[in-house]
Amino acid sequence: MSRYLMIDFGSTFTKLTAIDTEAEDIIATASHFTTVATDITVGYENALKIIHEKLGGEVKFDKIIGCSSAAGGLKMAAIGLIDELTLEAAKRVCLGAGAKVDLAFSHHLTNEDIQKIKDKKIDIILLSGGTDGGNSECVLYNERKLAENGIRIPIIYAGNKNCRDEIMEMAKKYSLDEYMCANVMPRLNVLNIPDAREKIREIFLKKIIEAKGIKKIEREIDKVILPTPEAVLQASELLSRGYMHEPGLGEIVLADIGGATTDMYSMSSPSAKRSDVVLKGLEEPYAKRTVEGDLGMRYSALGVLSSLTAEEIRLYNADEGVDLNKELTYRHEHVDNIPVNQHEEKIDRIIGQICIDKAMSRHVGRMEEMYTPMGMIYNQYGKDLSQIRYVIGTGGVLVRNNDPYSILKKVEYTMSKPLELRPMHPQYLLDADYILAAMGLLSEIDPLLALRIMKKHLKPIGPVAEETGESPAAQFAAAGACV
Repeated sequence: MSRYLMIDFGSTFTKLTAIDTEAEDIIATASHFTTVATDITVGYENALKIIHEKLGGEVKFDKIIGCSSAAGGLKMAAIGLIDELTLEAAKRVCLGAGAKVDLAFSHHLTNEDIQKIKDKKIDIILLSGGTDGGNSECVLYNERKLAENGIRIPIIYAGNKNCRDEIMEMAKKYSLDEYMCANVMPRLNVLNIPDAREKIREIFLKKIIEAKGIKKIEREIDKVILPTPEAVLQASELLSRGYMHEPGLGEIVLADIGGATTDMYSMSSPSAKRSDVVLKGLEEPYAKRTVEGDLGMRYSALGVLSSLTAEEIRLYNADEGVDLNKELTYRHEHVDNIPVNQHEEKIDRIIGQICIDKAMSRHVGRMEEMYTPMGMIYNQYGKDLSQIRYVIGTGGVLVRNNDPYSILKKVEYTMSKPLELRPMHPQYLLDADYILAAMGLLSEIDPLLALRIMKKHLKPIGPVAEETGESPAAQFAAAGACV
């Protein structure tokens, strides 16, 4: 028998999950305010005391590993040549590695762009541009611009391979902290993500957690091995695909609503679902993550307000009997606010619905109608999520609200947005125990165990769950989920 402890050092809370391998289950969970600004070990040790109390005394764990989004998470700048191509490819690499793209630049960098990189305290720069054998002038200009302005943060070069020798010479001349990897877009509209993702993880483990004061926690635990969003992405992909003889759930969407961002994940084939559709634009990955930094329950509440039109605000105020401007401003100014009555819970539910709806519009693919001499055809940009089987929700507003289904349901197809390829008739699951990041960590050690625990603990919600009253595992089996 082994016992593992998985830790998520979040920006607000440090969350601990204790696992018993023989029981194949979670045996205790606990959380405490993250104390990264002073000493990150304090918050961890306070949460650990709660774990020991729940388990009836001090417990020795065979493995203790963590993930982290504390101290602002992993902040990256993506630089590419063309917005829709190499820059979009670079952004997808960053997001898939668990980073937040705080800055994105196309074409030639300016002095203003350089100043933004310095002011934002970016952790890593991903420099891309040009297919292999294609444009070289722009990436060389941007590398020189970064070098001459004294940029000392890690730079990952993931552009035209024909420029590598000149990039390396420049990096040596200016003593840059440069890393080389494969071109993220070696051919037009073709993505090559894995090598760049591994470089980001390497830098995260070697430098970023130390720079943010998180490295010192490794005196207490084995290691911080992942950014939290990457842990969630790994858990989601495992849950979707399955492992060995244990079936997954098939194609899924995961929505994570936080105080500062709303993250959307989709695990699905990028191919067209209809024969009358032509795929356009950059190739989509099976495991996709997008982050909306202006959509959040507290820190980004004013961004939620900015995302609404005047007419949308008027309709919400009239239909719900609220003053959205006042309510969102209050939550932005009181980020520690937790609902204590029905009115406050209702406001959080409305904000959560807006975050989900807006984030899904930005994540999902869309159709574009084209008239030709042969009749109407459709071009598809992005992913078709119409046949998604399960939508999974996580985040405080969903876990604490008495009607998480009404929030999650905002991912669905609606006639008001007819060309968005949203889920049509999904079933809904809730990560009620905040286990997804922990299961992403566990998947690094024992993916089969992580998959079984997720299937056991994700809670079905909505009409189907109410009708059957079955356990999650029974519902998955009845649905015939397969890898």
